[in-house]
Amino acid sequence: MKLPALFTALCALASLAVGPASAQPAPAAAQPTPAAAAQAAAAAPSGANLNISPKRVTFDRNHRSATVYIFNQGSAPGTFDISLIDRVMTPDGQILPITEAQAKPENKAIADQVRSAQDILQVAPRRVTLAPGQGQTIRLRITGAPADTAATELRSHLTIATLPPREAGTTADAAAANAQTGQLRFQINALLGLSIPAIVRLGELDVRAGLENPHVSLEKLSGPNGPETPALSLDLVRLGSNSLFGNLEVRVQGQPKSPALGLSRGVGVYTEIGRRVMHIPLSRAPAPGEHLEVTFTDDDTSPGKVLAKLVL
Repeated sequence: MKLPALFTALCALASLAVGPASAQPAPAAAQPTPAAAAQAAAAAPSGANLNISPKRVTFDRNHRSATVYIFNQGSAPGTFDISLIDRVMTPDGQILPITEAQAKPENKAIADQVRSAQDILQVAPRRVTLAPGQGQTIRLRITGAPADTAATELRSHLTIATLPPREAGTTADAAAANAQTGQLRFQINALLGLSIPAIVRLGELDVRAGLENPHVSLEKLSGPNGPETPALSLDLVRLGSNSLFGNLEVRVQGQPKSPALGLSRGVGVYTEIGRRVMHIPLSRAPAPGEHLEVTFTDDDTSPGKVLAKLVL
């Protein structure tokens, strides 16, 4: 018997990159290459739309447990896998799965600096099914001491990924029909996921920051065909042994009550990198004679505390 010319492709969850500040849905990226006889692929989204709160969790000697709430605000039920996955921040702010980062020579040294929290964090439950409008509390707790006694901070990412619906795939009748016509047909299900950092801090906190290499230029921040936008570029430098998380604000010096020219909220610098390159869009270019004041304000251990300031 000849094998039927039928392949069914499910679009798997490839990367859940999230900025350190917020959890954002990441559609699966892998797609098959259709043959000449293939029909157009049809997307079949699950209909589940997941929300998560808070956007990050932090543990220390006084806080050894935490809860995260997920909510299906979509129009269809969804089943979600819940896991801890190690991810890497690159100097340009990308968040990559550690296996992907280790496979790239330019990122391997950075990935090797990640200290995983998986061995000492327990997560429950590990899988849930939520009807539309239904929520679920996820509990995390520290269950032991780290094997790496020299580490000052451990981190993994709590990742919630949708599973394909049970009806996904090709039935026997559909397979037989396609086999008779000799057509190659793809079925793609869009799967989404969310990921937030879970940070375990050990010992005394050391949270310090610096701002370096500032300059204002016109940049095409929305792509090569987009308009040129005035932007401030600078390095946010991690000076302490712990990660940074806070807000960058750009104002005209001497005008603290005027609207900010630029804001970048929820900016993180993880412990595997010493600095992160930032590009902050400005509402306008500075006028002649104006000086810009840039501040980085903590939104983590001491919310509202100015950790770094620079004038240019």
